[in-house]
Amino acid sequence: MLDRFSEIKVEAPVDKIIRQIRTLITSGELKPGDKLPPERKLSDKFGIGRSVVRDAIRKLEFYGIVKTQPQSGTIIEGMGIVALEGLITDVLNIEESDFASLVETRLLLEIESAGKAAERRTVDDLVVLESTLKAYEEKVAQGSLAVEEDLLFHIKIAEASGNSVLKSLMLIITPDIVKSFTKLNVCNDDRTQATLDEHREILNQIIDQNPEGAQRAMRKHLMDIFEFSKGSSDQ
Repeated sequence: MLDRFSEIKVEAPVDKIIRQIRTLITSGELKPGDKLPPERKLSDKFGIGRSVVRDAIRKLEFYGIVKTQPQSGTIIEGMGIVALEGLITDVLNIEESDFASLVETRLLLEIESAGKAAERRTVDDLVVLESTLKAYEEKVAQGSLAVEEDLLFHIKIAEASGNSVLKSLMLIITPDIVKSFTKLNVCNDDRTQATLDEHREILNQIIDQNPEGAQRAMRKHLMDIFEFSKGSSDQ
């Protein structure tokens, strides 16, 4: 009898905000390119603190669903309704996944995106990549695990590849990667400096527009986690 009951999950305020934005997107009331109301107005409307609204927007921004522009405000990204809906579903309700398969997929995507980024990167791409690498370095210097900063660096490489499908695929699998890294305690202090050095080498190869070098650097960077994932699947 007890098996017929299921756990009751209390939804966090941040997820409630994200769910409302999802509904507006799927209904067509919010379209790619549309601007969200200012934080203050959203806070008043939701009847909740501005910090919670800010956290929801940051989460959406991290996963590429919205983009905050200094002069224009927060804009819905132009990924298409189906892609946005699927991505928001992942953000809200990340299902258990095969970690080894997830990492294998990531390896394939990232090696290709690193090579394409080296071929196609622009000056603006390099500025963004330097900025994300600096954010990772600063987080590590504070003694914190920089899981999101790490993954954001990789997403920006996919963005620099100039291939919107590669970027979208990275965005779709990113929530599962974040969850699995945390659950399996993949990230630890022992590899933070090595990871930083590997990131720098990948970026150097992209700066030098060396596709083969960028692919080699990316493969080397991800081999430890790939070997770890194969071991975890055998347990």
